[in-house]
Amino acid sequence: MNIGPTSTQHPQAPAAAGATSSAPPSGPAVTGPAVTGSAAPADALRPYRGRTILVRRLSEQDPVPAITALLHRAYAKQVKMGLRPLAGRQDDSVTRRRIHSGECSLAIDTSGLTPADTFDGAIVGVIILNEIEPDNGPDWFTRPGVASFSQLAVDPAAQGAGIGRALLATVERRAAELGNTELGLSMAEPDVQLRQFYQRSGYRIVATWKWPYTNYLSLILSKSLTPVPKA
Repeated sequence: MNIGPTSTQHPQAPAAAGATSSAPPSGPAVTGPAVTGSAAPADALRPYRGRTILVRRLSEQDPVPAITALLHRAYAKQVKMGLRPLAGRQDDSVTRRRIHSGECSLAIDTSGLTPADTFDGAIVGVIILNEIEPDNGPDWFTRPGVASFSQLAVDPAAQGAGIGRALLATVERRAAELGNTELGLSMAEPDVQLRQFYQRSGYRIVATWKWPYTNYLSLILSKSLTPVPKA
């Protein structure tokens, strides 16, 4: 499954706290044949060929060209369908703007690395919470209590291991921590397989939208969240 081709933007929402690329806190890396992260229990995920996957926030040390290349690989399926998703053709300058406009998290293959070397791991997944976009977005994203995520992508070579679900869990938890009651996204309407993935993950269709830089209609999906009580 090509988990990743979404084009959700959140033009009216401010960037979430910590959206800068300073070295962020990360989830604990658990050694062994599991995909792990700060928001996804290892027992809910399938092994990734004996590798260790860490979900953490974007760092200054993360190479933008590697993220762009990952996006192009992940969105190649939609491109082959004749679609024109932005992430499937954006250059490094667009990638840089997008990942720094919101709260970006990465899935990193840290197998064989020491904790001090985890920034050297291969980037196998990416997601952005509350991306700020220059174009107007759907009304759903402007509602109080609604956050959104965009640019979910998993390297095709690592798909089917639960990395996409771990990235989803990360932004769902973070959106709830920020007090939101809904988490929205937009995705290419023709990609039925991707829509079914989101629906199995608890998302429902709430609207449609046409972004000016794509050649397809987008479905707007959303999931209800339980806000995390403030300490």
